[in-house]
Amino acid sequence: MYKDLNKKVAVITGGSKGIGTAISKRFGQEHMSVVINYNSDSKGAQEAADEVEQNGGQAVIVQANVATEEGNASLLQAAIDNFGDLDIWVNNAGMETKAPTHELSLEDWNRVIAVDQTGVFLGSKTALNYFKKQNKAGNIINMSSVHEQIPWPTFSSYAAAKGGVKMFTKTIAMEYAKDNIRVNAIGPGAINTPINAKKFADKEQYDQTVSMVPMNRIGKPEEVAAGAAWLASSESIYVTGVTLFIDGGMTLYPAFMNGQG
Repeated sequence: MYKDLNKKVAVITGGSKGIGTAISKRFGQEHMSVVINYNSDSKGAQEAADEVEQNGGQAVIVQANVATEEGNASLLQAAIDNFGDLDIWVNNAGMETKAPTHELSLEDWNRVIAVDQTGVFLGSKTALNYFKKQNKAGNIINMSSVHEQIPWPTFSSYAAAKGGVKMFTKTIAMEYAKDNIRVNAIGPGAINTPINAKKFADKEQYDQTVSMVPMNRIGKPEEVAAGAAWLASSESIYVTGVTLFIDGGMTLYPAFMNGQG
């Protein structure tokens, strides 16, 4: 537990499932007040909010399209109306589309970029404007991926978006460091989330994925949430502009593990 997070106010986009829900729950354990954003899964968002409150925090759920300025503005307004402030903004909402790039439609490309990259820009812009207007130290956490670094054939839109998140995070971290606004990213590896459930249900695909992880297991959403809590806390006060990979070593080129090559 991080005592400085008690009563802090956070917005978490895409909080109705997977890593977003895990971060919401962890922030609840830190006795924080959380705005949980969802797109269509109101039930999942409400279940996450209930757990936040059971853990000692406060929560409200808000439906919003994070790929729009209006959607992000509504999340900020919810934080102010319900909790009176904003301290931490987590750009977690994301999606992916699998297709050979030569067959990928422009519509599907734009959908992924809109949520995974433009949504991060708009959420960050909303938070930055609030922090600067209030002249307060703020904290932005962007959900990236190991695929900001590792190429991923047939997921070019996702990899492109996450590569963009990497440099966007570094750029605005540098730009606003003088204002005591910290900006970092988290790069999860193979995590046991709903988006991966179908793939991991297939033993062959599961075993293949595990073989790419030096720690020889799939990660848990709570392990990613623990990283988010640390980045949100003052324990990481001198950290900005980094991607914290929570990946069991996936970014360490596991094909070379036993001295091959």
